Amino acid sequence: MNYQSPTRDQLFPKLSEQQIAWLGQYGERKRHKQGETLVAFGSQNANFTVLLAGAIAIVRRDAGGEHVVAVLEPREFGGEFSMMGGRRSIAELRVEADSEVISIAPPQFRRLLASNAELSELIVGSFIQRRMAMIEYGFGGVRIIGSRHSADTLRLREFLTRNGHPHVYLDVERDGEAADLVKRLDIRPQEVPILIWGTSQLLRNPSNREVAECLGLSSPLGEKRLYDFAIVGAGPAGLAAAVYAASEGLSVILVDVQAPGGQAGTSSNIENYLGFPTGVSGQALAGRAFVQAQKFGVHFVIGREARKLRCDEEYPVLELEGGDAIRGRSVLIASGARYRKPEVPGIERFEGRGIYYRASHMEAQFCAGEEAIVIGGGNSAGQAAVFLAGHARHVHILVRGDGLAETMSRYLIERIESLPNATLHGRTELAGVDGDGLLARVRWRNRVSGEAQERAIRHVFVFIGADPNTHWLKGCVALDDKGFVKTGNDLRPADFGPEPWKVRRLPHAFETSRRGVFAAGDVRSGSVKRVASAVGEGAIVVPYLHAFLQE
Repeated sequence: MNYQSPTRDQLFPKLSEQQIAWLGQYGERKRHKQGETLVAFGSQNANFTVLLAGAIAIVRRDAGGEHVVAVLEPREFGGEFSMMGGRRSIAELRVEADSEVISIAPPQFRRLLASNAELSELIVGSFIQRRMAMIEYGFGGVRIIGSRHSADTLRLREFLTRNGHPHVYLDVERDGEAADLVKRLDIRPQEVPILIWGTSQLLRNPSNREVAECLGLSSPLGEKRLYDFAIVGAGPAGLAAAVYAASEGLSVILVDVQAPGGQAGTSSNIENYLGFPTGVSGQALAGRAFVQAQKFGVHFVIGREARKLRCDEEYPVLELEGGDAIRGRSVLIASGARYRKPEVPGIERFEGRGIYYRASHMEAQFCAGEEAIVIGGGNSAGQAAVFLAGHARHVHILVRGDGLAETMSRYLIERIESLPNATLHGRTELAGVDGDGLLARVRWRNRVSGEAQERAIRHVFVFIGADPNTHWLKGCVALDDKGFVKTGNDLRPADFGPEPWKVRRLPHAFETSRRGVFAAGDVRSGSVKRVASAVGEGAIVVPYLHAFLQE
């Protein structure tokens, strides 16, 4: 589905008198004088504001100064997507003329969204349209100055893009303003990229965690709070479990080191997902689920890695990167898998500089008009090949097997066979990579004949499967011989170790060897590695969760 810039009526719908009366039950009427700031740029947990009389300006603030983006009229409301999850505001609301408003505090605002379907649809729909417009025009108070040849620049841009945070990108090699700024600030090469937030805050080659903390991408961690349900991994399984559990009134916190979507979030187009006949990108699907989860009050911790799960206390404890800890009456392990890398000497030198593990619009721009290689025979590789063929001059698909029939969906095989600029190389593997800082040449080899070819190709996309992300679980729950989490009927008496199973019932279907700790999605032993099945597993966990909490 093609995105079209929204109209003013979509961005700023007029409320009816009945809707205003309903909103009035959740907030209080206030009067404000001209010049007052209702919501400051960068503030968190801002009130939802409905304008009854007067005028309120939406102001953009960045290094270039302040700009009035729009002026609210009576019966319109302020706010946008960041308000739903307690993130930092990326716009300022300023009173342009003496005004009267309805002001609704965050807890009451969340109750409103949960209790009134009509207003929830109107407000959330408007928030989504506003965020999409902000992304389109780079209206977010963030500028990234970096280099298209920098792996850290790509990492930073991907982190902001996957988290749906609007930003402007300036390339030091192509933009004179960026080059001048880097020189004026005395930025050293190793400090690129830099991120400028608002009018003055500058981060030099920041980590994802530093960016998340600066922009307020995470919900504040309450001291010593005990959640009903703590989830690790915001892929399809984790997001589904979060939405269903929170919609049923449970307190839920979800931790992810990167962004909502997991591996599915990197898919350019999922064409066989139920209900989307023209396909849906993984990022769009994850973004919708993320909005749903925030609507029901899920707390998100983004950019922080779960380092350990402690099972030796009354309640499981998640230890996070940086030293914080989260306690949950129950836990869901939905940490998915980590990309597998080809066993090619020196390949790590070119990661983000010609070797990629996802194929988004960002990477597709790099190989426009050039040759590219896709390695792998699964659906992710097929989706990437089809997508990249629309940008690259030619796409070479390398698979270790004879062909694609045993590992890829038929619709993708047919799509690839119809591409005039794609070639399948069966029984072939990547054998070598070379370049000076950036990937410049590759060598592939036929596994049967031994014949090798060397080509001046600068872009390689790797989709050769993944290993379970369970390194942080050792000593807490039982794993199978490949490192996946064992659950339900797959558990054997020896899996429980010295800690006996203390209840008379058997483990639930998605329960691990530790009572109250569940697993779903790609990380679970025996799971079907598909987006739809991961969503289903996340949803199915919730009834078992209720049964456990009632014990």
